[in-house]
Amino acid sequence: MMQGIIDLHHDIFFFLILILVFVSRILVRALWHFHYQKNPIPQRIVHGTTIEILRTIFPSIIPMFIAIPSFALLYSMDEVVVDPAMTIKAIGHQWYRTYEYSDYNSSDEQSLTFDSYTIPEDDLELGQSRLLEVDNRVVVPAKTHLRIIVTPADVPHSWAVPSLGVKCDAVPGRLNQISISVQREGVYYGQCSEICGTNHAFTPIVVEAVPSKDYGSRVSNQLIPQTGEA
Repeated sequence: MMQGIIDLHHDIFFFLILILVFVSRILVRALWHFHYQKNPIPQRIVHGTTIEILRTIFPSIIPMFIAIPSFALLYSMDEVVVDPAMTIKAIGHQWYRTYEYSDYNSSDEQSLTFDSYTIPEDDLELGQSRLLEVDNRVVVPAKTHLRIIVTPADVPHSWAVPSLGVKCDAVPGRLNQISISVQREGVYYGQCSEICGTNHAFTPIVVEAVPSKDYGSRVSNQLIPQTGEA
């Protein structure tokens, strides 16, 4: 998903540069050739057929080249995976999050629930980011189709991870879902993108993508002992 957003950004940026160069050239040319010292008696130009045609056609064509891939990406982001490998439910609270792994272990279909709180500044270890690190990360397998169900327990929240191109609003009384597939192992940070109260800035999101072969052991070692399950 994020790769599609990056590609669209590059495509749109190309047209922005093209328009900037074209308009700048016309502006500089007009200032240079129509200076009052070179043209003490300005010409009276009433109508220019060529420029009228160009300024009508090009502003109509360029938005089409931008709109077509934009709509394609927009609809692809709303596609729902029919049979995801795993489903995670993210529940927003004031001011922490609860995650439910409904099928983290496909062999016995166990469920797993844990809370994720931001780590206070005084408890941060060397290398950890202020206001971005949590005690329990969302561990997911890389290169796997995932379904994230987002909902709040109180007020509106948002589950957003910019590096993954993900932002889903948590609306009271509704279950919103998004589909993601993390292509590279690593740690991805996000934050609540909906004003949810006094400690809105203290509800970070941390997604850690690990190799699929290490996913089961990583969840068992990191999350299950902290949730009291064995």
